[in-house]
Amino acid sequence: MTMMHLPLISRRLLLAGVPGLALAGCSGLLGPSEAPKLYILKPKLAAAEAGAKVPWALSIASPDANAGLDSERIAIERPPASLDYYADAAWSDRLAALLQDALLEAFEASGRIDAVSRDTNGAHADYILTIDVRDFEARYDQPDGAPVAVVRFGVKLLSALKRDIVARIDTAEEVPATQNSVDAAVEALNAALANALTKIVPWALGAPHKA
Repeated sequence: MTMMHLPLISRRLLLAGVPGLALAGCSGLLGPSEAPKLYILKPKLAAAEAGAKVPWALSIASPDANAGLDSERIAIERPPASLDYYADAAWSDRLAALLQDALLEAFEASGRIDAVSRDTNGAHADYILTIDVRDFEARYDQPDGAPVAVVRFGVKLLSALKRDIVARIDTAEEVPATQNSVDAAVEALNAALANALTKIVPWALGAPHKA
């Protein structure tokens, strides 16, 4: 299906939600030569933290997200509770894989832990970090306004041996985009993720000591 073959009313509905931006309402919207623009999820990481290195090993599980979010498509939310996607843009990988990479890099950048890896590596771990992705989208409160990046996680630190919960934390970050564009929305999502990581990393590194 192409835009040219959509009925006029369908085309109007497809583009009416966010003026100036095309939304993905049809899997065939882009032709073979019209590949979507790829975006990377690369939050600006905080500088190495002060403090002693932890003596234990951490495994980062693949984040758990529903099918609407765990996709290469960049999600948007419109009131009252509608999930949609940018038609001409995509992440460079599935969201869960990108978030796992970002978490790994954030722990490494902290300078406080040497033994940190993805759970698929099979490396020894004393603790496992799990992430429940509850929100990761650009939210349009007003149809003609700039979106707000919404990032919300439920985070747990588990004992690798007993699989019991050592500690848990919820994070919720919102960063307004500077304008109504995909570039600005992705920039805001990266900023919101960076804010979440600055809370998750020091919390996780200190949680076993407090338990």
